[in-house]
Amino acid sequence: MTPRTGRHFLQIPGPTNVPDRVLRAMSAPTMDHRGPEFSALTHRLLDGLGPVFGTTGPVVIYPASGTGAWEAALVNTLSPGDRVLSFETGHFSALWREMAGSLGLETATDFVPGDWRHGADPGVLAERLTADKQHAIKAVCVVHNETSTGVASRIPEIRRAMDEAGHPALLLVDTISSLGSIDYRHDEWGVDVTVAGSQKGLMLPPGLSFNAVSDKALAASRTARLPKVFWDWKPVIEANRQGSFPYTPATNLLYGLEEALGMLREEGLPQVFARHARHAAATRAAVRGWGLEVLCLDEREHSGSLTAVLMPDGHDADKLRKIILERFDMSLGAGLGKLSGRVFRIGHLGQIGDLTLAGTLAGVQMGLELAGVPVGTGGLGAALDTLRAE
Repeated sequence: MTPRTGRHFLQIPGPTNVPDRVLRAMSAPTMDHRGPEFSALTHRLLDGLGPVFGTTGPVVIYPASGTGAWEAALVNTLSPGDRVLSFETGHFSALWREMAGSLGLETATDFVPGDWRHGADPGVLAERLTADKQHAIKAVCVVHNETSTGVASRIPEIRRAMDEAGHPALLLVDTISSLGSIDYRHDEWGVDVTVAGSQKGLMLPPGLSFNAVSDKALAASRTARLPKVFWDWKPVIEANRQGSFPYTPATNLLYGLEEALGMLREEGLPQVFARHARHAAATRAAVRGWGLEVLCLDEREHSGSLTAVLMPDGHDADKLRKIILERFDMSLGAGLGKLSGRVFRIGHLGQIGDLTLAGTLAGVQMGLELAGVPVGTGGLGAALDTLRAE
């Protein structure tokens, strides 16, 4: 392996590079999580999270990965045997559905299979919900931005389909790789539970997860009968009113969260979303300039967080990733599940600028050439043209 100099390029779709400001904030001495200073911090954090989720309602923070927030969304709103409608949009949608089944929810009847190249289909949802005359379906689970594929489902259209069908099911949305990177509006889009994690657009290490909760979801939680103790919203929300938690919180991660929220506020969320969209467009221009294929097939569903790239037949994406890591000290995302070895994923989310993206794409282009992949040489130039034009 080439001796490493300079900084490692971590261009996976999360965990993302943690900004120096956030790292410094996290290095502060741990405070008493029962004291007045921590209480003030808790209130500032909850106030700051609202605009990022697009909500004025409660946001519950857990010391957990996004998987924990998945479970919390389910166990707080549903009861054993409840039917859950889900879409197969990629590896993580499949894992969430598997979790729901393991918890005793009915997931087979209302499963919508997919090709991993398209998002959740509002038309299919409308058909399924209209046919459900008895309103047996209790929740619809959608991954907003599928991290394994780079496909972003159209949540406003999903909500519209539910409303036009007149169906009362809850809408549960995973934003783990979209929050803080792609435009998202919990209240305006009528989402009932939004699931999120700290390690992507929020620019933190893994270790915090979130549920943003609607009034309808809170009402459902009062009759939900799936077992829960740690994941129960009620004691968290009650403790938060006093600036505390019913368990020991991840204090230093919360210091980092406050700094990260400040960074998003300083740049402005519309500018954050525009930057991500611009970098995504430049990355897609590079892929097409190489003569390769972006996995996502619908122009309306391209992710602003990452781009998944299909390798030509006979070429191994993992071999390419290995060459790029060893030669250029850059990590790219692997293909997951049935895409293993077939795609590589370029993460362009979090705190990155034009030159970071340009360096990333230069490394990919050199790696493709070293791996013997038949590609055009215009990819990097096409990306730079896109960045210059903006």
